[in-house]
Amino acid sequence: MATSVRTAPTLPDSLALTPVPPLTDVTDSLRQTVQQLQASLGPEAAALRPDVLERACVGYLTLRQANRIQRPGVLAVADMDLPSSEQRLWVLDLKEGRILHRSHVAHGRGSGHLRAERFSNVSRSACTSLGFYRTQDTYGGKHGLSRRLRGLDAGQNSNAEARYVVLHAADYVSAAYLREHGQVGYSRGCPALPPEQYRAIIKSLPEGSCLFVSGPGLESKWLDGTKAARQLAARGWQ
Repeated sequence: MATSVRTAPTLPDSLALTPVPPLTDVTDSLRQTVQQLQASLGPEAAALRPDVLERACVGYLTLRQANRIQRPGVLAVADMDLPSSEQRLWVLDLKEGRILHRSHVAHGRGSGHLRAERFSNVSRSACTSLGFYRTQDTYGGKHGLSRRLRGLDAGQNSNAEARYVVLHAADYVSAAYLREHGQVGYSRGCPALPPEQYRAIIKSLPEGSCLFVSGPGLESKWLDGTKAARQLAARGWQ
């Protein structure tokens, strides 16, 4: 019977990041393209680990080939292995090779304290769920403008809609909260955003865009280097 919560092999709140296993089926041309993308993103991408970016790009391309995401050229990456005191969310313009937004983002209170260590797809776990998401429609909720998310990885984030995992603003991700506490607070599993930035971030990820939430123990069928290379050769970042 599968366990509902995955625990990262790290010490609690250790700042030593968990190594990201490299993908073995990535072609040289695809890897070089991702490296060129990273270089073009500039200093704001210094904390975006190359292996995390590579996985995000491979998944994005595989999902585009499968027509599971419909907005080309935009990719959001959240590295939940980084501490919440750091800006660990990037929204990328792949075609222009630039960062549209970078911000703090909360993890679920069930996932850990400064760093997320436990991840779950189970309702009421209050955990962050790893994997690839498709952005859905927006609505006005108790947190203001919010965007629904559909999890695309069965068993890892496929309950996102049932759990009401959405992009929304939260006071506990504000600059004032961060100054007072040295880190952001906790959500119930949503990737909650700073009130100062949430509207711009949500609008930059229209319905059909790709969000990748990375963390220790992630497994995804969309990390298919062969299919990703075919998509890149045929259509680039389109």
